[in-house]
Amino acid sequence: MDENELLKERFQSAVSSTVKTISENFDLDIKFNNNTSTKKNSLNLPEIINLKSLQDITNLRAFADSEALKIKYTNEKVYIKNEPKGSMEKSLYAIAEKIRYEKIGSNKLKGVGNNIIQSYENKFENKKTEEIKAETAVPITEAFELYLRNYFFNLKETGVKKKFLLHWKNLFDKNLKKKLNELSNCIEDQQQFNNIVARVIECLNFKDKNSKEEKTEESKDDSSSGSNNEENDQQNSKDEIEQSEAELNALDANISSIEENDESQSEIKQIEGDPNIQKKNQNILKEKYKVFTNEFDEIKEAKELENEQEIIKLRKNLDQQLTGLQNIITKLANKLQRQLMAKQNRSWDFDLEEGILDSSKLSRIIIDPLHSLSYKLEKNTEFKDTVVTLLIDNSGSMRGRPISVAAICADILSRTLERCSVKVEILGFTTKNWKGGKSREKWNLNNKPAHPGRLNDLRHIVYKSADTPWRQANKNLGLMLKEGLLKENIDGEALLWAFKRIAKRKEERKILMIISDGAPVDDSTLSVNSGDYLEKHLKRTVSWIEENSKIEVVAVGIGHDVSRYYKKAIKIADVQELGDVMINELTDLFSEKKKIIH
Repeated sequence: MDENELLKERFQSAVSSTVKTISENFDLDIKFNNNTSTKKNSLNLPEIINLKSLQDITNLRAFADSEALKIKYTNEKVYIKNEPKGSMEKSLYAIAEKIRYEKIGSNKLKGVGNNIIQSYENKFENKKTEEIKAETAVPITEAFELYLRNYFFNLKETGVKKKFLLHWKNLFDKNLKKKLNELSNCIEDQQQFNNIVARVIECLNFKDKNSKEEKTEESKDDSSSGSNNEENDQQNSKDEIEQSEAELNALDANISSIEENDESQSEIKQIEGDPNIQKKNQNILKEKYKVFTNEFDEIKEAKELENEQEIIKLRKNLDQQLTGLQNIITKLANKLQRQLMAKQNRSWDFDLEEGILDSSKLSRIIIDPLHSLSYKLEKNTEFKDTVVTLLIDNSGSMRGRPISVAAICADILSRTLERCSVKVEILGFTTKNWKGGKSREKWNLNNKPAHPGRLNDLRHIVYKSADTPWRQANKNLGLMLKEGLLKENIDGEALLWAFKRIAKRKEERKILMIISDGAPVDDSTLSVNSGDYLEKHLKRTVSWIEENSKIEVVAVGIGHDVSRYYKKAIKIADVQELGDVMINELTDLFSEKKKIIH
């Protein structure tokens, strides 16, 4: 064992011992890998690659300390009992609970507190005030966490943090500031703390100033319709079924504007006609997904969003940022390449009566003219003609290292798979604007109709099409680092778009890999619809694709568990693990002998 491996083993042993001691669970099974543990009494921690990076070591120690404190101080039943509804609300609730148990541990163990504070401070270390061009670009989840940590951990005040909070501070001061002392006093009482946080989050009105008028109008409508409740109840069952069927038809229209003669289209229609599948899907199709307007949406080639010179500059910046990481991922990519090449090895049957003339046996004819000619035929291999689509979340929360690593991983995977005759498409999804853009402007001009549905301008980006060689498209991936490109994420419609593109392909095997860092969030849409509006659409879109198509779907969640959306999902705690996970997941898919059935 070399010196680095020995140091790594000692470090992991020290971290494991610390976690068991803090959590007071000495039977805890701790592993250092890139998977999310589903076994009871087990914990997976990220594997540290660079022991020379103090920042990486601090981040891992903080993550391990936090997980240990969660085991010790969080009661899952109490947590679920008080958990609010809606993806945004749940995210804020989870942040508050994490700060609660981290604060308890920090009060009792000074070293733990130092690790947690320093790890959080690392996020702001390389940020500059001028980089935060619009305060509205800061998601409410990040601002909420900073606001609470400022109070509970007494963080250093900087210009970057001030600007980070600027847009949300008045909202938090109004609804949360008076509760901070009360939360501090009950920090060790989870039931009381969770209950207060849930009520505070309910009072945090994310909506615009005009939303109060909408609520008033809605309440009037509700009261006026109350007298008709008994009559309407008789129709409820029938209406739900009709709405579910209509939603299935609408979803099918979105998914498959594919040519009528396409093989995949005929398979989809045949499956959808199955009444058992329709009945199964009725439970999740309770709210029709709407788009207020799609006239401002765009699908852009990456090269159309920036000039050639700037794209080359961004690509060089990407390469410079990840020189060390690229070597690591390249080694992993070689593992995938060996796996694929092994699948594609050619083999032949010899000495046949017909087929291709075997020239190696012609010498026998010269020696003995009466000897018959020998033929050969290539054996059929199990390796299927394959296409892989990488769909990358281009939301604002991916800024910095996450989007850089996602870009370089996509780049190396594309190059590796192309060598093995596997075509790769790289797509990104975001919105054109914060706060709704032209879609919201049009909604305002139309007297703000209630429940407008999706209310922002989509931007879907093609970084590399499946038929474009890697050499011609690799420079486009640097565009992900473009300042101001990353905004909101509306995952459901992006997934439909990627699905439609890959479904048109003629390859026999199709794999769709999604890389995201959490639930779909668009402030404009969620401010005038239910809090889980986008999340519901994503869930039923994924469910439809997984059950009604042969496309193999796998998702990688960065820092978030996306298994509640996708059947095949992996959570990674640190973006540094992304390359390893992507390579390993594709390797596993190509290694599978059994056909995946959705």
